Amino acid sequence: MAGHKLEKEVARALGSAVRSSCAVSGGDINSAHEMTLADGRVAFVKSNSVADPTMFAAEARGLAWLAQARALRIPQVLAVGETFLVLERISAARRRPDFDERLGRALAALHRFGAPGFGLDHDNFIGRLPQSNAPAPSWPDFYRSRRLEPQLRLARDAGLCSSAMTRGFDRLFAVLDERVGPAEPVARLHGDLWGGNVIGDATGVACLIDPAVYGGHREVDLAMMRLFGGFGHHVFSAYEEAWPLSPGHEDRVPLYQLYFLMVHVNLFGGAYVAQAERALLAVA
Repeated sequence: MAGHKLEKEVARALGSAVRSSCAVSGGDINSAHEMTLADGRVAFVKSNSVADPTMFAAEARGLAWLAQARALRIPQVLAVGETFLVLERISAARRRPDFDERLGRALAALHRFGAPGFGLDHDNFIGRLPQSNAPAPSWPDFYRSRRLEPQLRLARDAGLCSSAMTRGFDRLFAVLDERVGPAEPVARLHGDLWGGNVIGDATGVACLIDPAVYGGHREVDLAMMRLFGGFGHHVFSAYEEAWPLSPGHEDRVPLYQLYFLMVHVNLFGGAYVAQAERALLAVA
């Protein structure tokens, strides 16, 4: 059962008492509950009493930012507080036969909807780690200074940065402008698009959750989708048909996976160091 204090806060925010609550799976960082209200509504509630007090508000803004594109289903935010986020409950169902193709085309539409520039008008989080979205004039500048360098500093401070990793980043930063690929329109990114952040709703179509949004290079989302698996090849082929990728995109996959590998180094420890080192060898 959720704590009585949390239930009272949710009831106050939604204007209806909580009739029942049960724990559900919700990831590694937050607790998650399904709450049924006295007025009949069913809500999904994420909570964390020790999280940064801006974390859930940033997530709510990110969901709204994705919803603006009207490309994929995004859960509606019902309420947000410093220690909780209340979303509409998405009832899962078997995926439609054309789920992958629809997802690929919709993701291309989300990316194509675009963003004002590289970055965002507010910072947010990836997992529990702060993510700076301060705008930068170019994609190489943004990827280096807002994504890779902060994660490298965290790893150094925690004693997780190997000498091979240091040398690899030195090599990469010297040639990064040449490695990022041709200039492209700024894409509207989910920002943390692994398989667990895509669910099928009651109609069997895709819904995106747990964003870490910003304006960036579309290959970042696609690289994350390949890092841990969970996406069929029809997703990528449908995306390619809807919006063909620039030449050399396959060679850039390790470059854009590197940020997520460094995030995992800093969240989960040294088991990911070797993977980050291999990615660095592949790109510089």
